[in-house]
Amino acid sequence: MEKRVVIHVDMDAFFASVELKKRPELKGKPLIVGGGGDPAKRGVVSAASYEARKFGVRSGMPLRTSYRLCPGAVFLPVDFEAYEKESEMFMELLRGYTDLVESFGLDEAFLELRVKEGEDRFKRSLDCARDVKKRVREELGLTCSVGIGPNKLLAKLASEMKKPDGFFVIKEKDVPGVLRNLPARKLWGVGPKTEKRLDSLGIRTIGEIAKTPLQHLVSNFGESFGRMLHEYSRGADLSPVVPFYEPGSFSREVTFEEDTNDIYFIKETLYELTKDVTERLKEGGYMGRTVTVKIRYSDFQTITRSHTFGEKTDSLNDIRAVALLLLNKVDFLKKVRLVGAKVANLEKRKK
Repeated sequence: MEKRVVIHVDMDAFFASVELKKRPELKGKPLIVGGGGDPAKRGVVSAASYEARKFGVRSGMPLRTSYRLCPGAVFLPVDFEAYEKESEMFMELLRGYTDLVESFGLDEAFLELRVKEGEDRFKRSLDCARDVKKRVREELGLTCSVGIGPNKLLAKLASEMKKPDGFFVIKEKDVPGVLRNLPARKLWGVGPKTEKRLDSLGIRTIGEIAKTPLQHLVSNFGESFGRMLHEYSRGADLSPVVPFYEPGSFSREVTFEEDTNDIYFIKETLYELTKDVTERLKEGGYMGRTVTVKIRYSDFQTITRSHTFGEKTDSLNDIRAVALLLLNKVDFLKKVRLVGAKVANLEKRKK
């Protein structure tokens, strides 16, 4: 069986880069995007340019804190309309290479190419990745970092190795050497709390996780999460690239700043997503038949649940009610990282 090759494309400091595209005179200055753009008011950092990151500014940080760290920064309000417009062009560019495109929010995605029998999958993926970088720069006026690996886990790790504007390849034979000394936090699913727990066990790198007996990980982190750490630390990941987009559909998804198991917050988010999708459906003069809800867990496992109506609809009440029913069928034993909503099987509304 031919080995997989997965590409991960991650836009560099996306929100900040889009703002710089609108305001090229700010290039080279520390730039912080968040809230209404006033660091004296409540709000959090949505994005920071690499110049601001050098001062310790990070996404999710209170704006007031970022101002203390970098008082000379230029502060700008969040402009989601501009970011979504750029994101749509970015995703459309990627879909020109393959239908197997799995988006991760607005600014990153996985690709897996379909190849003909006898075609060199690795060479084709390498050529595609280089072409994506070139076109993102020339057509969108932005930069991205690209990683290539034998699965999603390793492709994402590869894209983080040389940011910004990076390009890195992890081959199967190189996995132990590449992962050995990386901090444990770099591994999918390892957040601040897990990192602290690992540290208390004397485990600080991915290589040290890999050396830890499976049973020791299971006894400290539970069966599911312990096994996940065991597999991921060895570079093992069988999760497929799961497209959410399809031609003739309206979709919207959001990645939470922190993984959550707050079902009320998840439902509230889905409520807003279905509202946005339905508004776009109506603005375009369409009605749809199939509603899909997408959930990505903290360990990056992704699932979808769908329902098809007997007749097409553009009713927010219908679409939202079905979306919530689909959500209620989802297992929430694990924390959630991303929620998405989609309406497909569209038809133009009769005048």
